[in-house]
Amino acid sequence: MTTDVRQGLRQEVLDANLAIPQVGLATLTWGNVSGVDREAGVFVIKPSGVPYEDLTIDHLVTVRLSDGEVVDGRLRPSTDTETHRCLYLAFPSIGGVTHTHSTHAVAFAQAYRDIPVLGTTHADTFNGPVPVTRVLTPEECAKDYEYNTGRVIVDLLDADDQRAVEVPAALVAGHGPFTWGATARKSLEHAIICEAVADIALHTMSLNPAAPPPPHLLNRHYTRKHGPDAYYGNPGLAAAP
Repeated sequence: MTTDVRQGLRQEVLDANLAIPQVGLATLTWGNVSGVDREAGVFVIKPSGVPYEDLTIDHLVTVRLSDGEVVDGRLRPSTDTETHRCLYLAFPSIGGVTHTHSTHAVAFAQAYRDIPVLGTTHADTFNGPVPVTRVLTPEECAKDYEYNTGRVIVDLLDADDQRAVEVPAALVAGHGPFTWGATARKSLEHAIICEAVADIALHTMSLNPAAPPPPHLLNRHYTRKHGPDAYYGNPGLAAAP
């Protein structure tokens, strides 16, 4: 069975996946990106275990949003597919999801710590700390583990779509970062930024664990790029990740 998806989605998902190792976010096959076509009721995701250097558009797998069934593709989808599906179902604003095991973001996840807002670089993208989830229970790990991984993110954000827009990333405790955005490409961009601010935060904390800048400065940096009064960038020009 095959399902048509909107024009360009498969190429966008392929390009985003191929960029993961290029920007240093993954070792071996440790990462995946998906993109959703809500009108068709499906999302496209990287197959499980396929090396990035071998990945082609024909390898991508299309999964039904409602029940997680594969509707197009000859390979198994990523083992994280159910986590992606859970996030798509919970947050209508999400058009793409990225998961990586990038070093510095994983360090915070393994330390069970939020990535704190320590400066304007963080505040340019995330309107608050990148939060870490609770640890999954033995029961949640034993059954429907990947879907429950999504559930702890949804619970962390109180299933609030606006919170998901303002802080488009979360750390799964002991695991690593999931990021999202309006498109697959945007979710990858947020993964790049999440890793960068985690790296910066670790360096900052090693030098001086001082209080962050005042809220008015952080808010100015967030609102000049996001919301109705944003004035950063030039409409019509695509920003590179």
